[in-house]
Amino acid sequence: MLSFRVEAADPDSRARLGCLATPHGQVETPAFMPVGTAGAVKGITPGQLAETGAQIMLANTYHLHLRPGAEAVAALGGLHRFIGWERPILTDSGGYQVFSLAELNEISDDGVVFRSHVDGAVVRLDPEIAMDIQHQLGADVITAFDQCPPIPCPRREVEAAVERTLCWARRCREAHHRSDQWLFGVVQGGLHHDLRRRCAERLMEIGFDGYAVGGLSVGESHEEMIEILSGLTPHLPDERPRYLMGVGLPRDIYRAVRTGIDLFDCVLPTRNGRNAYAFTAEGRLRLRNSCHRLCDDPLEPGCWCYTCRNFSRGYLRHLFLSEEMLGPILTSIHNLTFYQRLMRRIRELIPAGKLETIRRQFPVVAAAELE
Repeated sequence: MLSFRVEAADPDSRARLGCLATPHGQVETPAFMPVGTAGAVKGITPGQLAETGAQIMLANTYHLHLRPGAEAVAALGGLHRFIGWERPILTDSGGYQVFSLAELNEISDDGVVFRSHVDGAVVRLDPEIAMDIQHQLGADVITAFDQCPPIPCPRREVEAAVERTLCWARRCREAHHRSDQWLFGVVQGGLHHDLRRRCAERLMEIGFDGYAVGGLSVGESHEEMIEILSGLTPHLPDERPRYLMGVGLPRDIYRAVRTGIDLFDCVLPTRNGRNAYAFTAEGRLRLRNSCHRLCDDPLEPGCWCYTCRNFSRGYLRHLFLSEEMLGPILTSIHNLTFYQRLMRRIRELIPAGKLETIRRQFPVVAAAELE
């Protein structure tokens, strides 16, 4: 029911073409997962999301725990039925919120006590609770509870986070009981190669169905990120999927694929879409710019998305300046489709041994900046 296999490899890098089989369908990797934090990709219906080519989406344990609650989701048929998405789903554990909501929590070896950002109520999250929530939600792939240290951060604090992550990982492994869900362990260690390797080796001793790389895209440079990944992925098992958490710039994805990463997630496609920025192979368009006022071109010639098939840049600019909600929706649809087009082309080039040519077909993957 759940399996992962590597089907081809790029001869000039560690990039690989794979297939992750789940109870809700197969995912061809490398793959990008749109983020549906509270069970919805912002402004996009499940049908529209499927039309972008998305194979799998991500939902957030912490936010769904706060509202409506895992018990409510389970009572309403589980997460897939609840949100109307019958393709695969991955849930993160809430561990990232230990980092992103640091001013609202207290961390100990037992777990984390949050002050809810919704209503101020005291909320506890620990490995066993995180597993119970994810079991009730019923995603195809779930994630072990971890601690994500910031960057920069004193080494002693990173070491403490690694040890806590490993302790929590073992507790998650022991608490996990659903055979129809794969559990991923999370590799922490900041920018320290030895701590990353230590964390990975001990997670493999515990034994997980896949391995996520956390604690990146939290303050380090692009080159620092790639250096860490290049040093880490050779120490992760080839037969297990690898997931880079929260990373989504096109250049980051391309370089990370070359190190051997299989799965990605990020809010960038929809966040940029809501703010009048459109991704294209050449770079990012600012739709509020006056140069688009009389432009009858689509956002990107050759794009198959609903937006590019039907609307001009001039119309989209008008929607944003008029503060019509359709503008963010249409631009988000295009951005999500752009990411799936990029990933599909990467998958096509890996077995052909021509991955490097993506830099000519999608120059944005080589750009130092978005613009």
